[in-house]
Amino acid sequence: MKNEYQKCIRGVTALLLTGIFFSCSKKTDDPNPSTFNGTKYTIVSGAHESTQQLVFKTTNELRFKAKFDSSAIYTTSDPLNQDDTNKLYGLSDCGSVNHQTNSARFGWRWFNNQLEIMSYCYIDGLRPEPVRVATVALNTVNSYSIAFKSDKYIFTVNDSSKVEVYKNCNYNSIRNKLYPYFGGDETAPHEIRIWIEEF
Repeated sequence: MKNEYQKCIRGVTALLLTGIFFSCSKKTDDPNPSTFNGTKYTIVSGAHESTQQLVFKTTNELRFKAKFDSSAIYTTSDPLNQDDTNKLYGLSDCGSVNHQTNSARFGWRWFNNQLEIMSYCYIDGLRPEPVRVATVALNTVNSYSIAFKSDKYIFTVNDSSKVEVYKNCNYNSIRNKLYPYFGGDETAPHEIRIWIEEF
């Protein structure tokens, strides 16, 4: 009986620790919470990624709102890295366990003194050159969608700016979420804050 009790305690402790390890960034107030109440993702200085939660989805379209503040303004240590694309949000694809095999997500970068939103994909282990989808203003809420079609991804910002990227699989099953990530070669030069709310 004592051994069963100890096993139970160990199991509950493991679950609690897992929950702490995978806990998502906390909700935060927006200047206009009636229209946007996203989850705040923070990438600390010197890191690549925020705290993330392993989440699976079965969907053929990812739709969300996102907001960047002034922390999206940065200068890379190596000027040649300034046009590198950071990652915003997306999904794995084609049943690939490794997102660097097949995936589609939005990217972003501070380039030419503006915030550029990019397509960012891996197709059969190869990464096509990211393409600019739109330019957005800081401290504004914008709408994003990635449609997972049978032969292509369609990236859309604010229901107007669109980019299509062709792929090699027709897949309609489980995908896992891919979260904000800074880099590239370099880590975040200071704290980066991004708010995301899924539709």
